[in-house]
Amino acid sequence: MECFYIGIDDTDSPDGMCTTFLASTILNEFERNDIEIIAYPRLIRLNPFARFKTRGNGGVSFKLDLDQNIDLAKEIVLKYVSELSMFDCDNTNPGVVFYQGQITEEMIDYAFKAIYSIITIEEAEEFANHIGAEIYKFKKGRGIIGSIAAISCPLEDYTYELLAYRHPSRYGTLRNIDYDSVVKMDKKTYPETFENIDAKYLAIEPKTPCPVLYGIRSNSPEVLLKAKDIVIPNEEIVDSCIFKTNQHTDMHIQNANSISELKQYSCYKIKGLVKESPHIIEGGHMFFTLYDETGEIEAAAYEPTKDFRKIVEKLRADDEIVLYGGIGEQNTFNIEKFQVIKLNEFVYRNPICECGKRMTSAGKGKGFKCKSCGKRIDSDEKIAEKVERTLENGKFYETPVSARRHLAKPLVRMGF
Repeated sequence: MECFYIGIDDTDSPDGMCTTFLASTILNEFERNDIEIIAYPRLIRLNPFARFKTRGNGGVSFKLDLDQNIDLAKEIVLKYVSELSMFDCDNTNPGVVFYQGQITEEMIDYAFKAIYSIITIEEAEEFANHIGAEIYKFKKGRGIIGSIAAISCPLEDYTYELLAYRHPSRYGTLRNIDYDSVVKMDKKTYPETFENIDAKYLAIEPKTPCPVLYGIRSNSPEVLLKAKDIVIPNEEIVDSCIFKTNQHTDMHIQNANSISELKQYSCYKIKGLVKESPHIIEGGHMFFTLYDETGEIEAAAYEPTKDFRKIVEKLRADDEIVLYGGIGEQNTFNIEKFQVIKLNEFVYRNPICECGKRMTSAGKGKGFKCKSCGKRIDSDEKIAEKVERTLENGKFYETPVSARRHLAKPLVRMGF
């Protein structure tokens, strides 16, 4: 069906605003002017390693029937983008895209490219002209990249997020949400809602000075309304909006057949062997090397992943695992989760002497000797000894909610 699509991106900054809030404001103005959108507005997260992203690297989009007042809709969109975007921030470069027609296969390919890799402003502008889209660039206009992707992205797997917005007088202040009510909401709606709370950490609460008071994630928009009724805000909610989204779907993860295929600023699922036991460095970051027959890559569980590092620390040489995550600035694989394929359950040690003491090497090719009784053996072969492992074959392990990326698919959505 031919429709009219609107995409908006790159309007926020670390100091404020949120593209979803701008979208919600636009939708309220649409409603006042009897302009109806089709279904839910969409929030599409793009490549988490894009170098020039704003906070969450997410664009928004919505579509209209062609019998709506399209010219008025365009006027409203451009007005609010002009008025509400954070133009003072050097890294905020809004873009708006209007497109009439059907979503084509090449548009879908473009969306996946925006999620998997890096697209330049020039490439996006050329593609917009190719498909006949109308673009509006503010400052550098980098937002047209995500705007086209937000319009084009297919959603076979999807979730919903309800975002509640605070009064402008509260921007930049500590949020005031009743903790016990969030615990209650989580108990009553989990696993249909997820990533609500992590010990004492309120995961529904942003830690930035944006307009969002809280965001609740779910597989169902109906459950989100129930959850909203349970959560008690101790400050005014001026608006709320439900978005259909690719969050928590692993849409950013590409299947890689070998380590040699991996590229910087992209995200993958990759199988390999652990080269050595993980080690921790100053700052609390934990590293190990994953290898296969084509190469190797350094993998990391960074300090913000907290107790997840204790799980990673249990890996040892020759464990076969599958890593999920992406490669950032330092060319290091940032782990989001991993699955154990086959644990190495043996260690190879020097033999035990008849006297009960562990023998030592007598030199390469000279076997072993016992320092206690002097006995020697000619063989250089070490003895395999089975060790107890607390990790489990086949099991997945994931980072805590507090350190999880928007796109990372939690185990609860994978049936675990």
